[in-house]
Amino acid sequence: MPKLFHTLLISLLLMVNTKTWLPDSKRASDVRNKVWPQMQKQLKTMGFRDDQPVYIRVFKETGILEIWVLSGKQYKLFNKYLICYYSGGLGTKTRNGDNKCPEGYYTIKPAQLNPVSNYHLAINIGYPNALEQQRGYQGNAIMIHGYCASIGCYAMNDQQIEEIYTIVYEALLHGQSSIELNIFPFKMDADHMKTHADSPYLPFWKNLKSGYDLFEKTHVPPVVSVSNKNYVFAVGNFR
Repeated sequence: MPKLFHTLLISLLLMVNTKTWLPDSKRASDVRNKVWPQMQKQLKTMGFRDDQPVYIRVFKETGILEIWVLSGKQYKLFNKYLICYYSGGLGTKTRNGDNKCPEGYYTIKPAQLNPVSNYHLAINIGYPNALEQQRGYQGNAIMIHGYCASIGCYAMNDQQIEEIYTIVYEALLHGQSSIELNIFPFKMDADHMKTHADSPYLPFWKNLKSGYDLFEKTHVPPVVSVSNKNYVFAVGNFR
């Protein structure tokens, strides 16, 4: 079967099954066939179902990406991945060419998956989000991707992005309309905030901390809106 026809056929089947379009490719399909059975076993062993919504957190300072999976009425930690490379240190991206990686609250929708990336597989994080647009921040095409090299993106090694991309894809395939991605400079507890009290980013980080604290309390991603160039948070729905 020609590659293009195969890709289109898979996409059409997904449109029928999920009422939404999920980008796909032979590369991504082959990856799922390779890694998803093992991930399903891991999920089952840890007490998770394989058709549940997921949530993603990133911590720059420790270079950790976390995958959380819904279990009952709360999200529980499924796995941690060591970020292979990111640029620019702490502090969020504000302009083209600053080489920094974004921090903030993002939403991943199906169209943001790139199954034919030059960096193996990629997920566009959705920068600039509503807050960043209000503040006039510049930049685009900021990804979580493979290949372990990047400027401005969060680069994983190929094995890691295969698992991250696959669990995101499967969550969307099973009906999750979008996936929340929260990116923090560090664990936003009192000790870390005190350590970074002299940073020029502190006012922004205090705003981020409100959403961080809400998740720590409820283990449900907060509902995020934007008002007067700041994030506003409300208790999230566990679905």
